Amino acid sequence: MPKNRFTGMGVALITPFKKDGSIDYDALRRLIEYQIKNGTDYFVVLGTTAETPTLTKQERAELVSFVTAQINGRVPIVLGMGGNCTKALVEEIRSTDLSQVDAILSVTPYYNKPSQEGLYRHYAEVAQNSRVPVILYNVPGRTGVNLTAQTTLRLANEFKNIIAIKEASGNFAQIDDIIKNKPDDFMVISGDDGITFPLITLGAVGVISVIGNAFPKEFSRMVRLALNGDYNGAREIHYRFSELIDLLFVDGNPAGVKSMLSVMGFIENELRLPLVPTTINTFEKIRFVLNQLKTSI
Repeated sequence: MPKNRFTGMGVALITPFKKDGSIDYDALRRLIEYQIKNGTDYFVVLGTTAETPTLTKQERAELVSFVTAQINGRVPIVLGMGGNCTKALVEEIRSTDLSQVDAILSVTPYYNKPSQEGLYRHYAEVAQNSRVPVILYNVPGRTGVNLTAQTTLRLANEFKNIIAIKEASGNFAQIDDIIKNKPDDFMVISGDDGITFPLITLGAVGVISVIGNAFPKEFSRMVRLALNGDYNGAREIHYRFSELIDLLFVDGNPAGVKSMLSVMGFIENELRLPLVPTTINTFEKIRFVLNQLKTSI
């Protein structure tokens, strides 16, 4: 499998819910087709944006089965598989049918805050037990622990099936260090829509995007322009969406993007506790900015 399948814009799929709290598969089908039609390069299923911790084991299995059948090989699929118990995660990786996915995205262990040596050993176990490539996921704002550049580079050099990192630390110096010293075929993927453009100028290969759920055509165009060296064209789109990207995270993710998709008519504005929809104030700001964007894209 060519490793460059994960360049461009991947989208971290939301999980739409109905008013009764069940998964809205009709809305999910429409969203997937909208994504593919408008330039999404690959999907991340069961990531943070999918509200994965609120889904039952059976729902997660059904969701993966539905999404893989709907996509039907048209674009690659990355499956979120992470945890803070290495033994349990390894057992899950070994027992899961990964034949329909192209890689797993594995977040750093959360809550128990392991040392860098603990993180290294955790990912070593993941790499040695995964039958598909592994993408590391560093998001210290959520997990409480940072995967340093030194540990990332150690893993990238020692395990050939660790092919990339989704970096959402926001630490430019750290990300630049990884890009500068990584193996040639190891990829750095932005985990933050708002800094995707500058990270591509440093050498990142794209983004796993939240806003791409709503604006796949425009945001994937920004990514492609930047990757092709058209920084002026990419910068224009980057600034056009900067205010909306900020609003996405005012009340947490995926509350912002679900509000946006609700305004656009794709889904019901429903989340599962402990997550709740955005405040009315944020919702109205999102509606206002969306109306402004309609006149400029």
